[in-house]
Amino acid sequence: MLIQSGNKPETRTYSDYESVNECMEGVCKIYEEHLKQQNPNTPSITYDISQLFDFIDQVADLSCLVYQKSTNTYAPYNKDWIKEKIYVLLRRQARSQ
Repeated sequence: MLIQSGNKPETRTYSDYESVNECMEGVCKIYEEHLKQQNPNTPSITYDISQLFDFIDQVADLSCLVYQKSTNTYAPYNKDWIKEKIYVLLRRQARSQ
C-alpha cells in the first residue's frame, strides 16, 4: 500500500502486507488511528463505511501494488478498487459474526 496523507511529498509512506485482505484491514486501521487522533478523549470510536470511504477520498494519494504471480509483476490499483475490496471484506466480516 502506498499512501500520501497530506499535500506534501514528505507525507508519503508505504506498508507491505501478505494479502489484499490484510492490506484492506491496514487501510481501516489507518482511519481508526486518524479518528483516535481527532477524538483523543473518546474511549470507543465507531464509524460507518461511508465515513471510511470519505476519508479514503480525502487522502491525497492511496494505491495498492498487488503482486501478480502469472507475470511476476506488481499491478497498481486505485482508490475505487480499494473501496470495493474493503466493502467486500467488511461485508464478509459482518456475515461471520
